Amino acid sequence: MPRALICFTGDLQKELGHTLLWRQGTERHLAGRLEEARMMLVAAQPDIVMVDRDLPWADRLIATVRDPKTRRTSLVVIARGDFDPSEVALLEAGVNAILRLPAGPEWDARLERLLHVPVRREGRFSVQFRVEALSATGAVTPALALNLSLHGMLLESTIRLAMGDELRLQFTLPGSEPIDVRGRVVRLAGSQRCGVQFDQLSPHGREAIHRFTQDKEAV
Repeated sequence: MPRALICFTGDLQKELGHTLLWRQGTERHLAGRLEEARMMLVAAQPDIVMVDRDLPWADRLIATVRDPKTRRTSLVVIARGDFDPSEVALLEAGVNAILRLPAGPEWDARLERLLHVPVRREGRFSVQFRVEALSATGAVTPALALNLSLHGMLLESTIRLAMGDELRLQFTLPGSEPIDVRGRVVRLAGSQRCGVQFDQLSPHGREAIHRFTQDKEAV
């Protein structure tokens, strides 16, 4: 049963009651204070943490969730209104997604995916990628992958990238043919690191990444 920790102000059930968070089969834990949220993070070990962007202690809770002991927990910020520049800092701090109220039909698909984040292989292997949005010549630039999952990877590169930049990634895993992926930058971690979400991944690439991450986890 998936477990969710929800830190929110206002009428929770009115805002989120029709999403999968409130359906049978999801274990919910609610917190209205920072210390309570930190306690539930340890006691309940949630698969996903939902944080209201307007909470005065939201940034401190996000820093707690991104402790190495809970790094596999999906972290989602709930926001109202249009994009706010402050949200860039939240993504850079490790937030996986920002969902906007009112909750629409697209919420369930995104929450389902966030509740089942695949294992990431922590390792270092060479990778090359072409920054199509920035390079009209199609020049290939070397980079380093710091971790990998079916949905994306953390890259380290000398090229300065921005949120939303589209990339073409090319790399080879042990025992596989070259993998060609299209993705976009969804998180920045300093001047040289960025989180890339895969938008287009071939069946061959998906199978190779799944085999690689599962084999390494079993070691």
